Amino acid sequence: MNFDIALLLIQDGIVNGALYALLALALLLVFAVSRVMFVAQGEFVTFGALSLAVLQQGSMPGTVWLLLILGGLAFLADLAVAWKTKRWEGLRGSALLNLALPILLGGLAYWLAPLKPPLAVQVILAVALVVPLGPIVYRLAFQPLANASVLVLLFVAVAVHYALLGLGLLFFGAEGWRTPAFTSFRVSVGPMLVSGQSLLVIGSSAVLILLLTLFFNRTLWGKALRATAVNRVGARLVGIRTEAAGRLAFALTALFGALSGVLISPITTIYYDTGFLIALKGFVGTAIGAMVSYPIAALGALFVGLLESFASFEASALKEVIVFSLLIPVLLWRSLKTHHVGEEEEE
Repeated sequence: MNFDIALLLIQDGIVNGALYALLALALLLVFAVSRVMFVAQGEFVTFGALSLAVLQQGSMPGTVWLLLILGGLAFLADLAVAWKTKRWEGLRGSALLNLALPILLGGLAYWLAPLKPPLAVQVILAVALVVPLGPIVYRLAFQPLANASVLVLLFVAVAVHYALLGLGLLFFGAEGWRTPAFTSFRVSVGPMLVSGQSLLVIGSSAVLILLLTLFFNRTLWGKALRATAVNRVGARLVGIRTEAAGRLAFALTALFGALSGVLISPITTIYYDTGFLIALKGFVGTAIGAMVSYPIAALGALFVGLLESFASFEASALKEVIVFSLLIPVLLWRSLKTHHVGEEEEE
């Protein structure tokens, strides 16, 4: 390996690490607010990329049907709860989110897809089709079990992953998709040629992370999410609706996943199951941050991207093993640093 190759590997690692950082922050946000280790985060990546690819072919993506079906089921669940409790005040909001919004987005996709609108419109529509899936999935799978143990929620998250994986295969098929690059711009940085797509990925990730920071620090909803993450019972006592906080957290994680899929789709071929492996690498970054620190999780994800890049050059067949083996020393270190509570102490 010479210096020029090392620079190329660093560039590739930073691009991948920027995407992993987005997913790591999304995973950490969902876990902090709802205690759900959201294994199905990668499916949002897949749906975002494949929806954009199908739209660029002039067809309506299967995400529309998935959104309509799951939205209808979520509304029926809310209707059943309202009927049981005789409280109808929240049913209008459920109808807007779970019925009206999917129908509106489906109509837009049906109208715009054959017209092949500009790339920016296609990207916005692809992301918009995926984002409502976040709160809908939360309503169907996790809100009824909000008080369950973390282990039970993990089992449910795994079940959701396999369900969405099968639906992805049903609606998009087994073939891979790859979208054209968003820009053909290139710039020389010393001996290294940097593509505009790489700069777009890095810049977009940095902007999204900055916006997330401002959202947490400057907005009422962001502060409500932080309060829910610190103490769910205390947040409920001061009037914060933890169910609404959970829906918002899942909407944000769907947004980050869809944007990651859109950004990565010109770089690599996306299959219906590609997102799972990408999200797992974001999870490694989250584990480095001990599931509590956003900055360390982002830096950990960036390190994962660099490690993967160099591992793919030195031992491409073992790059996944090398990346995921990073969890072993991290978890051992965290185990040694954490005070373990015994059964007597719990009582």
